[in-house]
This record gives sequence, C-alpha cells and structure tokens, in this order.
Amino acid sequence: MPKIIENLREQLLLEAKKQIAEAGYGKTTVRSIARACGVGVGTVYNYFRSKDHLVASFLLSEWQARLDAMKAAAEDEPAAAMRRIHGELASFLGENRALFADAKAAEVFALSFSRYHAMLREQLASVLLPVCEQAKTADRAFLARFFAEALLTWTTADVPFSSLWEIFSVFFDGRGNKTQTEE
Repeated sequence: MPKIIENLREQLLLEAKKQIAEAGYGKTTVRSIARACGVGVGTVYNYFRSKDHLVASFLLSEWQARLDAMKAAAEDEPAAAMRRIHGELASFLGENRALFADAKAAEVFALSFSRYHAMLREQLASVLLPVCEQAKTADRAFLARFFAEALLTWTTADVPFSSLWEIFSVFFDGRGNKTQTEE
C-alpha cells in the first residue's frame, strides 16, 4: 500500500524553492527534491512534468497570493495603495531573488520571462485601474499600464517607493504628496 504524505505538493514546492535559494537553479534537481521529501522521483513527476514546471508552479502560487493582496490594497487612497502594491511586488521579488539572480535560471527561463512580461504588466494594470480612477487624467487605462510598467521596472531595480511616488503623485489632484510617503 502506498504511503500517504499530507500536503506533498506544497512540500515539493517549498523544497524546490529552498534548494534553489541554497544551491542555485542548476544544482537543484527533481531527484534532490524527491530525496529531501522522502519520495521517489516518479512521485514528483505525478505532480509536475519537470523541474521547470515545479519552479513555475511555486512562482505562480506566490504571485497569485501577492496579486490578491495587491487587489485589496487598491481600495486605499492613492499613496497608501501604491505603497502597498509596491511593497507586495518588492516582497515577491525579494523572496525569489535567488531564482531571478541565477544565471542558469535566466538562461532557461529567458523566453518565458519576456513572453510573460506583458501579462504581468496587464495583471498589475488591472489592479491599479481603481487607483487610477482618482487620477486627474482622461486616459486612466493607459495610466494604469504606465504605473504597472514603472512598478515592475523600478521595483526590480530596488528604487524606493518614495522616489516612485514623487513621479506618480503628479497624476493625483493634490492627494499625493511627499509627506504621505515618508515614514
């Protein structure tokens, strides 16, 4: 009779993330993940088609959780909403920095990252659209995409929120000012 392991899928995801952080993408294998979780390699393949699928799954799971938090943040006033959205994005990037900074992973996922960039921008833009409804501009959909691209680019480059808000606040009719963002 096969052994039943509670939450095995989640354990596999956590172990993959841990190994990538500790040893790098290139040295992390399906075999090493299976061994650490006490299961056979075939069992891992029952859940994931490949190591890359496993990695994409943990990223997607974490991204979806961050996206949900960003959607909740979008209900705040503009400066607070943008700060929280920036914080969620920065946390996602920080928690996965080992993967995003790994040269072997970049080589393997280069096509995927560029292909999904537009999708990420549109997901962020949909989150930002309610915030942009308070902006003093006619084309709020464009502004949401502009903010999304700026957040993706500048958060990846570790630009602090206060610097971003100096630019973003000009679109909000006196609601955004430097004092709201300083803490």
